[in-house]
Amino acid sequence: MAESNLKKDILMLNMEAQLEEIAFEMFGKTVKELSDSETYYALLVFVKRVMKVSDQNIGKKKIYYISAEFLIGKLLSNNLINLGLYDGVEKLLSKYGKSLSSIEEIEPEPSLGNGGLGRLAACFLDSIASMGLPGEGIGLNYHFGLFKQVFKDHLQCAEKNDWIEENSWLTKTDITFDVYFGKKKVTSRLYDIDVAGYRAGVNKLRLFDIESVDESLVKEGIDFDKTKIDKNLTLFLYPDDSDEAGNLLRIYQQYFMVSNAAQLILKEMKDKKYDLRHLDDHAVIQINDTHPTMIIPELIRILVEDKAFTMDEAIEVVSRTCAYTNHTILAEALEKWPLKYLKKVVPQLVPYIEELDRRVKDKYKKNSKVWIIDKDERVHMAHIDIHYGFSVNGVAAIHTQILKDTELNHFYKIYPEKFNNKTNGITFRRWLLSCNRELAGYISELIGDGYKKDANCLERLLEFKDDAKVLERIGQIKMNRKKELCEHIKEKEGVILNPDSIFDIQVKRLHEYKRQQMNALYIIHKYLEIKGGKKPSRPITFIFGAKAAPAYVIAQDIIHLLLVMQEIINNDPDVNEYMKLVMVENYNVSYAEKLIPACDISEQISLASKEASGTGNMKFMLNGAVTLGTSDGANVEINELVGDDNIYIFGAKSDEVIKHYEKADYVSKNYYKKSPVIKEAVDFITSKAALKAGHKENLKRLQDELLNKDWFMTLLDLEDYIKVKDQALSDYEDRKKWNRMALVNIAKAGFFSSDRTIAEYNRDIWHLDIGAGTMAKK
Repeated sequence: MAESNLKKDILMLNMEAQLEEIAFEMFGKTVKELSDSETYYALLVFVKRVMKVSDQNIGKKKIYYISAEFLIGKLLSNNLINLGLYDGVEKLLSKYGKSLSSIEEIEPEPSLGNGGLGRLAACFLDSIASMGLPGEGIGLNYHFGLFKQVFKDHLQCAEKNDWIEENSWLTKTDITFDVYFGKKKVTSRLYDIDVAGYRAGVNKLRLFDIESVDESLVKEGIDFDKTKIDKNLTLFLYPDDSDEAGNLLRIYQQYFMVSNAAQLILKEMKDKKYDLRHLDDHAVIQINDTHPTMIIPELIRILVEDKAFTMDEAIEVVSRTCAYTNHTILAEALEKWPLKYLKKVVPQLVPYIEELDRRVKDKYKKNSKVWIIDKDERVHMAHIDIHYGFSVNGVAAIHTQILKDTELNHFYKIYPEKFNNKTNGITFRRWLLSCNRELAGYISELIGDGYKKDANCLERLLEFKDDAKVLERIGQIKMNRKKELCEHIKEKEGVILNPDSIFDIQVKRLHEYKRQQMNALYIIHKYLEIKGGKKPSRPITFIFGAKAAPAYVIAQDIIHLLLVMQEIINNDPDVNEYMKLVMVENYNVSYAEKLIPACDISEQISLASKEASGTGNMKFMLNGAVTLGTSDGANVEINELVGDDNIYIFGAKSDEVIKHYEKADYVSKNYYKKSPVIKEAVDFITSKAALKAGHKENLKRLQDELLNKDWFMTLLDLEDYIKVKDQALSDYEDRKKWNRMALVNIAKAGFFSSDRTIAEYNRDIWHLDIGAGTMAKK
């Protein structure tokens, strides 16, 4: 350990000499002569060298966090901050007239995730490392990620997101495994990305690729031959599953991930000469949503087929090792694979799944809702996790309660001791220290640096909630971020925004339950108000960012409506002085790091009972935005923390929504008929103005959906949403009051640190020794 620290200290002390050496090795230039792009690659090599000689977190037990997604974002600034190098590098580069913030823009964003699930996993890896816990993330190395979003003719188009470069954070290892799909064999290759803890040890994100991957399979857009498994397995995250080939490919991917994970974990156990009969003393496997579920039968299969374990013994030890995190209340999002598909893809695993199901059915013959294989021959992946894992956790207090009371109530009655809540969190290193350095610096001026390690220290900001100078500075910092965002959007989107306007922002995965369509109806309502002569006292800027799954037609139609309204509003001289709308293209972590610090009103408007937690709400809160939301997910806990005076809550509560579903008594057309405001907004979707700018097929289909189905009850909450949102816009005019609300939100955000979440996972589920030790890397 001492030797490693010495090597790291030498590298850091000789930073300038090291960078000069790297610059000459790579480009034959001095640092001063490097372009911004060349400087980025030199810094990448330097930081990787520092992490290579940094200590790694070790202990007798390790957490393996398995996830289909790790939305890690750009890594340069985050690594520099966590390693304590940021200020030194910034100062050094400024000596040569270089801007570190400009150089950070060069870095391509790793396309390894989609939304909240992947971003949460990334935050957790940061916190696991920062707390000195021995742990690794395990996933897949997707070459083209989800997709790159491009807007053409007011429609979303998908292109491959080609992010992997010759010089990247990925490090190729010499670890390979054979993975069998029946008699078909493919060979994997492990790539590592180092995860630097904040002033702590280094862990790894371990990503498996297929040796025979062929990027040339993708000819146009994101279309490719889904049947060429030996060439396509790691091309895309969540390939289109609208046909059988797409469904099969997803199963191939999931099994490829867990087979490699199982082999890696067992290899590490054997290398350390641990007794596999006590696997749970040395490993805990956290199954992040249902995508990695097959790790359970796969581990059982390997242990049994190695002749070392009986079936009973294998099931027992694996069940003591695996824990499951549920991320959804949506029944359609709980994976159910046709048994016939599994027989095609992984015939060797099916007997073990059938055996696990047989044991369940022997115990619960009459309770078909807890069976693994149902009467329609579908395999319920979450049911495997619940029966054969030792912990089941939800990700927000209300979410966990709904799981216990309704969605998973049959399981809760059987295993009450397994259920627990772990409210999600975010890493403050990225979502404050990195993306809003001015705010972080001002907080340090006010209360010191303690909050960087203990986020609860932010509560001390409440001492300044009535300090006029502090509140004014909080408002000025927000204005600075808004001006920066205006410049960025002007450059990227070609839209000129007014930083003095109210920034109302909704950025998240496009899904009907998140109700971007309700926000769109509000925008139509506000547009028609202004056209009718009712002008707002201050201009409003509505900003959206979202990708829709390529096979999710209605979600694509919502994007189309937003882009149509963007054209109508921004080009209408009667209106564009008072409101603007922009939907940013290809929303990702990097865009979020610019949008979130600039936000005034944070839109968290999912239908109550449908959002498990949300983490965007926490990031906005931390950066001084005020939440406008329903009593859903972590909004409930935000409300409890900041109080009713510092948040805007509207809409039906969870119990009311659940009753509507139980009684099937919600009829959207009734709301449309009885409310002139709702009718006017919905009718505008197919008005002459909208049809002139957009496509009738998309707009009519969306309108019909709202009037004849509206499964996520948009019209139920619309009038209350309009009322409460208008109140928020009015309240914004009292600048002192609004800045006070912003400060209270920042001060109360400490609870939502992912460090707190991980501490709770460790206390209740993992039982690792915190800061058990570090080991010098060789």
